Amino acid sequence: MDQPLPAPAIAAATAPLLIALPKGRILRELLPLLERAGLAPAPDCADEDSRRLRFETADSRIEVIRVRPFDVVTFVAHGAAQLGVAGADVLMEFDTPEVYAPLDLGIAACRVSVAGPADAPEEDMARLSRITVATKYPNIARRHFAARGIQAEIVHLNGAMELAPALGLARVIVDLVATGATLRANGLREREVIAEVTSRLIVNRSALKTMPDEISALIARFRAALPSP
Repeated sequence: MDQPLPAPAIAAATAPLLIALPKGRILRELLPLLERAGLAPAPDCADEDSRRLRFETADSRIEVIRVRPFDVVTFVAHGAAQLGVAGADVLMEFDTPEVYAPLDLGIAACRVSVAGPADAPEEDMARLSRITVATKYPNIARRHFAARGIQAEIVHLNGAMELAPALGLARVIVDLVATGATLRANGLREREVIAEVTSRLIVNRSALKTMPDEISALIARFRAALPSP
């Protein structure tokens, strides 16, 4: 009869939990919080030139993967990573029931906004029946304008949205705005804020059911690492 593995061997045989982290600004702002939580990743995780995508952390039971911000929800929803950090904008766009967002980390604050040419007169949206919108957030844009009785015709772009109105691709854009400097530099102004955005800790719901103690402990570590209000 096979003998059970001793406790240390079982721990070594268990795959580490994975946390999906987004590249760029969110990761830069997240690093101090990870350090306070005892989850500081290997130094090259913050190096945009590093070709590695998976990194060990200060906790040998936890590893992180570095992916595009829009891909974090996909990795977590499909269970490839048990936890992740994603902007509220990404959660709004994908709106999947497989992901639970228990904690607002309060970092990378910005907003999803409607913007248009700075020299265009203020439009009465109530008079419009349809509008062309350039965005990487088609679902957010459609829902926003549909709530006003306007059909949004989407021009799906992954970047350089600010060029769309001047080049006749779209009447307005829906994009993420932090300072508004990029809008102003391209002759646009913010017309309407759709939603304020910060980054959230997200969890795969199935993982929360199958390993509640481990996941709950990690959520608690993130909560304890947040600055005092």
